[in-house]
Amino acid sequence: MDISDICIYRSIFTISKVTGVTLKYFYYFESDGCHTNSLLVITINGTGLFMELVYVTIFFIFATSPIRRKITIAMMIEVIFMAVAIFCTLYFLPTTKQRSMLIGILCIVFNVIMYASPLTVMKLVIKTKSVRYMPLFLSLASLMNGIVWVIYACLKFDPYILIPNGLGSISGIVQLILYATYYKTTNWNGEDDDKEKGYSNAEIELGRA
Repeated sequence: MDISDICIYRSIFTISKVTGVTLKYFYYFESDGCHTNSLLVITINGTGLFMELVYVTIFFIFATSPIRRKITIAMMIEVIFMAVAIFCTLYFLPTTKQRSMLIGILCIVFNVIMYASPLTVMKLVIKTKSVRYMPLFLSLASLMNGIVWVIYACLKFDPYILIPNGLGSISGIVQLILYATYYKTTNWNGEDDDKEKGYSNAEIELGRA
């Protein structure tokens, strides 16, 4: 795996997050409509969707032509998937409950994928015995985000929010445990020791991503 592969991986993963946020938008409109109860959730997801689209746009502008082609293909697949999912939901499922269930399940899948992304970083932390590539504040923010959404899901008892964010909270806790475990063994001086141990630039960059 080289740096371009990592860039493609991260960008495709970001596009997947865009799909997840869009599905959540559709889910909230189907389950609650434009009610006050869902206004804050829709606002938060709208902000997240905007930020992810900005990231993808910037990446696409500065990417090389081969990577642009691959990202374009990935985006087309995501758009087709979204169109098919929404069409099938609206056309084949007559009730709001059925539509909410299907979109909710899809939301769980994409949110689990989103929260699974730190697994690559955690693997690198264990392998290098270094937390230089796992920012503390990012892990802490991920944990707090998961906890807040778990509380919200418990108040409304929404399993489609509870399940992925519960897993996200567990992921955040594991990251903090790893940080505490390997903090003292971390060499903060540079990348030389990692390269001497045989860790490739790709692995190091993936951990930083």
